[in-house]
Amino acid sequence: MNKEEQSSWRPLIRDFYSDLLLVERRSELSAQTYCFSSEEFLHWLEKKDRALEDVRQQDLLYFLAWRREQGCVELTIAKDISALRAFGVFLKRLGIWQENYALELDRPHASRRLPKVLTVEQVDTLLDVVDTSTPLGIRDRALFELIYSCGLRISEASSLLVSNVHFDEKLILVRGKGDKERLVPFGAVAEEWLKKWLNEARPQIVGSRQIPQVFVNFRGQPLSRKGIWKNFQNLEKKSGVEAKVHTLRHSFATHLLSGGADLRSVQELLGHSDLSTTQIYTHIDDEQLSEYHAGYFPGHGNAGSDENSRSTSPSQGDD
Repeated sequence: MNKEEQSSWRPLIRDFYSDLLLVERRSELSAQTYCFSSEEFLHWLEKKDRALEDVRQQDLLYFLAWRREQGCVELTIAKDISALRAFGVFLKRLGIWQENYALELDRPHASRRLPKVLTVEQVDTLLDVVDTSTPLGIRDRALFELIYSCGLRISEASSLLVSNVHFDEKLILVRGKGDKERLVPFGAVAEEWLKKWLNEARPQIVGSRQIPQVFVNFRGQPLSRKGIWKNFQNLEKKSGVEAKVHTLRHSFATHLLSGGADLRSVQELLGHSDLSTTQIYTHIDDEQLSEYHAGYFPGHGNAGSDENSRSTSPSQGDD
């Protein structure tokens, strides 16, 4: 997307964001998510040379079909539809749409799929491609090491405050969903890179300014969720390891359980309000064991199955 295309609808998204916060009373996180989905839609319209005023339900269906082609899971599609409905309310209020065509869209039933996880070796491969010869490279290494070491959500990493990092206790204070706080320990590797970032690289970017967030962009401003996502995509391409930022959180939980951690402890570390959400990771471990068994003992698979069959790999989830 070139800058001219983006600038043509940027004021609209900015007004939509304000409307979500001030009129609709949405949370800041929901407003950001809705704006991101709406930006994707506007970008798609630009590529199709379709004016926003001329959009009808059929265009929305084509957009959602394109999102599925891009590999978006049902839960993401459901979020897109919620965003488009809210965007439609806003556009109708402005008179850009005569009616909210997104209200006619049916949200898919998001099935509870097993999230994708990485092996320890894959995590190492992914993080080892970071170019740590630059300040921003040190930032990315510290950032993704911390996400993996603490099982952070992307929003929790972007909003982490310098004042909430406690090196003496090797703990960080995390503000999660619903503004709930939790203390999470971090490992030695994450500690090493975090100190390198905070003590050496970050001051080169921030200078004398007092920026409360731990992670900043090249301008010294807080690093956004979108920025983290884009940087991770580059690592994915370089390493050849297929993953999403959230995959590091899934991998953290699965590796803990595989190492003998109890379910309640993992629940607390992840910040899950319901134990049933955490229990999905026990199923991942069982499935991995089944895959290993099928690989080493192909003749002992399920009755009636092909001797050389393998379990399908778990798909990406959004817990």
